[in-house]
Amino acid sequence: MSLQHSLLAILVTAVWGFNFVVIHWGLGDMPPLLLSAMRFLVAAVPAVFFVKRPDISWSALAAISFFHVSQFNLLFFGMSAGLSAGIASIVIQLQAFFTVLLAIVWLGEKPAGRQLLGMALAVTGMALIALSKDGSGTMLGLVLTILGGLSWAITNILMKRAGSIDMFALLIWVAAIGTVPMFLLSLLVEGPDQVVRALAGLSWSGTASIAFMAYGATIFGFGVWGLLLHQYQAARVASFSLLVPIFGMASAALLLGERFSADKIIAAVLVLAGLYLVVVRKRSRPATVVNSD
Repeated sequence: MSLQHSLLAILVTAVWGFNFVVIHWGLGDMPPLLLSAMRFLVAAVPAVFFVKRPDISWSALAAISFFHVSQFNLLFFGMSAGLSAGIASIVIQLQAFFTVLLAIVWLGEKPAGRQLLGMALAVTGMALIALSKDGSGTMLGLVLTILGGLSWAITNILMKRAGSIDMFALLIWVAAIGTVPMFLLSLLVEGPDQVVRALAGLSWSGTASIAFMAYGATIFGFGVWGLLLHQYQAARVASFSLLVPIFGMASAALLLGERFSADKIIAAVLVLAGLYLVVVRKRSRPATVVNSD
C-alpha cells in the first residue's frame, strides 16, 4: 500500500476512534434512538438523491439496513447505559470475531487455528472487562454493545452474500431506508415530548456531533475505506482497523478524562491481540527457487 493511502487509512481509523467521544457528546443532547435517527437522516439527505441505488434486491437492501441500524442503536444504548467511550471502542470490535463465527455457520468457511486462538483471547479480554470494577462500564452497557457487534457481523455477512457492490452507495441507501423507521421508533419508545424537547434544545455541540457522525465517520470514513478496499487486498486494509480502539481509548482519555485500570488495559491488549490474529492473515512463505545451473 502506498504511503499516501496508508496515511488515509490511519486518518479514517482516527476519525472512527474519535467518533466514540463524539457519540458520548451527542448522547448528552438527545436520547439514543433519536440520535441514531438524526445521524442517518443527515448522512442520507441529500446524498440519496444523487447516488444510484446499489444493484441488489430491495429485500437484501432492507435486511442490511435493519442490522446496520441495529448496530448503532445497540451501541448508543450501551453507551447511554453507562459503558464508557473508550471501552465501547474496544467491545464493538467483537464484530470481527462474530463475523468469523457466522461465516463458519452460514458460509461454510473453516477458521484457521490462529483465528480460534484469537477468539479465545478476545473472550478472555471481554471477561476481564465484565469483571472490572473501575466504573468505566456497566453489565447492561457491555451486553448491549456486544449485541451491537453481533449486528455489525450479520451486516458483514449479508454484504458479502450480496456480492461486489458500491460500498458508498450502499451506506447512503441503507441510511435512507432506516431514517423514517428510526424516527417513528424514537417517537414510540422515547416519546414525542422527549423528542421535541431534545430537538428544540439541541446545542451547537450536539449539532456538531451529528454532523461529524454523518459526514466524518460515515461519508468520509466509509467512502475512503471503500476506495481502499477496491484497490488493495481486504486483509491488508482490514488490519488498519486495529487502530480504531487505540484512537478511541486515547481520545476518551484526553477529551473525557477517562482513566483505565490495569485490568482494563490488560483486557484491551488481549482483545487487540485476538483481533490481530483474526483479521490479519499469515503470509505464506515464498516458494524456494532451485537454480539448476
